[in-house]
Amino acid sequence: MPKEINRLIDLQTLEPEVSPFKMWPSRPLKMNSESSSVVFGEQKRTGISVSEVDTGAQLVAGLTSTLEPDEALRIRRKIDRNIMPMMCVLYGIQFMDKITLGSAAILGIQQATHLTTNEYNWLGTAFYLGYILFEYPQNLALQRFPVGKWMSINIFVWAVVLACHAACKSFRGLLVVRLLLGACEGSITAGFLIVSSMFYTRTEQTLRVGYWSLMLGTAQILSGFVSFGVLHINTAGFEPWQWLMIMTAIMTMILAISFWFFFPDSPTNARFLTTDERVKAVQRLKENQTGVENKHFKMEQMIEALTDPKTWLFALLSALCNVPSSLLNQQSLILASFGFSYLQTTLLSCIPGVIQTLTIFTGVRLATRRPNSRAYVGAMYFVPAWLGVLLVNLLPWSNKAGLLAGQFLAGFSVSGFVLSLSWLNNVTAGHTKRVVTNATILSAYCIGNAAGPLMWKAQYKPRNHIPWAVIGTCYVACPLLLLVIRAVLLRENRIRDAEPVDDGEEYVIERITEDGKRMEVKVDKEFLDLTDRQNRAFRYVL
Repeated sequence: MPKEINRLIDLQTLEPEVSPFKMWPSRPLKMNSESSSVVFGEQKRTGISVSEVDTGAQLVAGLTSTLEPDEALRIRRKIDRNIMPMMCVLYGIQFMDKITLGSAAILGIQQATHLTTNEYNWLGTAFYLGYILFEYPQNLALQRFPVGKWMSINIFVWAVVLACHAACKSFRGLLVVRLLLGACEGSITAGFLIVSSMFYTRTEQTLRVGYWSLMLGTAQILSGFVSFGVLHINTAGFEPWQWLMIMTAIMTMILAISFWFFFPDSPTNARFLTTDERVKAVQRLKENQTGVENKHFKMEQMIEALTDPKTWLFALLSALCNVPSSLLNQQSLILASFGFSYLQTTLLSCIPGVIQTLTIFTGVRLATRRPNSRAYVGAMYFVPAWLGVLLVNLLPWSNKAGLLAGQFLAGFSVSGFVLSLSWLNNVTAGHTKRVVTNATILSAYCIGNAAGPLMWKAQYKPRNHIPWAVIGTCYVACPLLLLVIRAVLLRENRIRDAEPVDDGEEYVIERITEDGKRMEVKVDKEFLDLTDRQNRAFRYVL
């Protein structure tokens, strides 16, 4: 062992807490209470505790072999088989639970609980108020605790809360359960973004985020058929909307138990992977330059997340994309106002689900096949949505077919938001920064969803020109924001391309073996839990 390293090791004996892993980079990194540094000549070296680095670094440190493409593909397929089905089912059930209020509107909930139009709209808003109030705590908990287990607990609680909907007899009772439902469901999208970044490469994430987002449409289709079925249930003292709540609660409870036992927390401890496969699963992620995860909250990364312009551009996009989401709770009422019966309305409400499924699928496939095209593809899907707004506002009320077509076309915009979620995941590095950024974007998502229902006032019926004008404005602003974000990231890439090439410094983990011996192993820069700003080799995908 070199003399310099021996002297560095001796310094570590002065620390109050000794870890079996220590980092020795060849240039200074940010110091903390567990760090120590020493200067040799003109070179300064800083010792950093293992809490500063990514969890994946401990698995791949010192690894010199390359991962064969066929083996990487085998590992990815095994990951797909074990986590994607559960993610898709949960996201579908979550969305189905969220829109139960809209489905219940034509099943008698307004009459049974004596809701006015404004009270019904406030219930849609209440869900997102609970969501936004708990979004930052939920994201911090997802960093602090095992991701799979924390989501399982939230799924269990929201199943209980969903069942409690059936017992509510007034606006106050429904308001409380809607707030609690939002608080629990705030962990799911944030958790899924973290899981997607832990198991998949940046290219793969676009498709995987798209796949579990496909369930937005599937849930609408399933919800329509379930609502159609419960309309035929006639039981004394228990109405169809109450059966809807109980049935969806039972499905959610089953899923909560399954997640607890079968869903992994990280590729570093996934039970469906062997020890060797875990190493390879982490090794696959090297190209991301984002690592796997880090359970320690870093204040400097939080500050960077909140001062990064792209965080707020994505947040504004998220808010504006989701103001039109209020159509989900209004859809059944709007279709019924066209003159369709309740049975016809429940079946027609399946069609927007089909449209969303097709648009999300084609959108993520196009964005994956055409490199650096996320902004262009996302913007493209707002064109038919804007056409739908024009049809609904300009066609005469007697043209029911045209109004119906316009209503359905308005759902095309969902691809833009789904692509922005995966894009955000791709361009944010540093685990704490990613957690804070996700919380900020999803809080903005809540603001858009919470504000949307409040614009559907009784005085605007039946044409609802004011709400539709607001939706049309959002459909103009969102594609422009996508293009602005692309321009900002492209400019940053060009600045980095013009900078001097990294001098190739090495980082070493000092590993203490079971018999007390010390050995040094190299760890790649990609697993140092650096942010996208700190790591100048990081390039933003477009």
